[in-house]
Amino acid sequence: MGVKVAILFAIFAVALTEALETAEPCDPSKCQLPDCRCASTNIPSGLRAQDTPQFITITFDDNVNTQNIATYREVLYNRRNKNNCPIGATFYVTHEYTDYTLVNELYNEGFEIALHSISHKSPPSYWATASVEELKQELGDQITQMSTFANISESSIKGVRMPFFQMAGNNQFQVMAEAGLTYDSSWGATNSINPGLWPYTLDYASPQECNIGPCPNASLPGLWVSPLLAWVDNSGYTCTMVDSCYSSPGPQDDRGWLEFIIRNFENHYHGNRAHFGFYIHEAYFTSHPAAKRALVRFLDLVDNLYDVFVVNASEVIEWVKNPIPVDEYLKQSCKTNDRRECASKICGPYKSDHSEYEQEYRLNICSSCPASYPWVGNPLGLDKSN
Repeated sequence: MGVKVAILFAIFAVALTEALETAEPCDPSKCQLPDCRCASTNIPSGLRAQDTPQFITITFDDNVNTQNIATYREVLYNRRNKNNCPIGATFYVTHEYTDYTLVNELYNEGFEIALHSISHKSPPSYWATASVEELKQELGDQITQMSTFANISESSIKGVRMPFFQMAGNNQFQVMAEAGLTYDSSWGATNSINPGLWPYTLDYASPQECNIGPCPNASLPGLWVSPLLAWVDNSGYTCTMVDSCYSSPGPQDDRGWLEFIIRNFENHYHGNRAHFGFYIHEAYFTSHPAAKRALVRFLDLVDNLYDVFVVNASEVIEWVKNPIPVDEYLKQSCKTNDRRECASKICGPYKSDHSEYEQEYRLNICSSCPASYPWVGNPLGLDKSN
């Protein structure tokens, strides 16, 4: 376990045993930026919509491998926003079958690496009832695992997306606080989408609908929720992930897909400019190649808009903490990750008893080869025989 995470776990150990206070309705006079924000569709600091940057957050879930990296390179690399900063994207990564040398590559390109649990265990009910200790092993330990095997900074890992978008109540956010994480990106918003719900903190009670509970009800100061603002499909139904929309264009319908993306984008751009999310699993592009082509075309189009920025998810929250108008945002210096070298190693084969199938695992990592296959409870694959 990294020193940072170990110290934080120790600091919060006593707090875990204490009952949390139930959150009260938010008082805007007491809850003020940069550290606190009531859940609201109001634009931060009262900016006018036309003066507010329109942020786009593109996110991908699950493992990073040699197949999907080709899409990321094709769609995301070598693009810049109007402020001449590279565009962003956020990857919510699981452990199994992840090539950590490619995670290192994404990090060095300036993209955000975030948590999606070590195991992504089924069924969803596992996460709904997960204890603090279980969530520590899945999320807190994943920070150590990710930073070690991909050789990226622990402090750069700020966000969590729970498997299946299954919230884990107060336990989830307690563990996030212990581990030094900043925000959750699991909580779907299907009601507050036009106008959209801006990111907010959990110092006070959240009025956001709880579709996949349990949702937190305690006062959890300083922890942010980045609501997953739903799309509206072609039949008027809401959908959180692009690949979960019931009524979407056909697999080869390039025009239909572009119009679908633009229509949902304009709900934000011509509204209160809450962040527009393109949340997807990369594998969907295999069965729906028109969706990928339309995304590329969409990015080309919004590149012509001076007030639209494709950013990492954590950058939206940083802006909400200290909101500034578009003309000032354009002048800000670019945020970059500290580049980390990767001394690539291919490790294995390993056997692991976590899977019901007889299989061997290999690891592509940026560190020394572990003694055993890393998994929940032993995130670094240490030799525990001694």
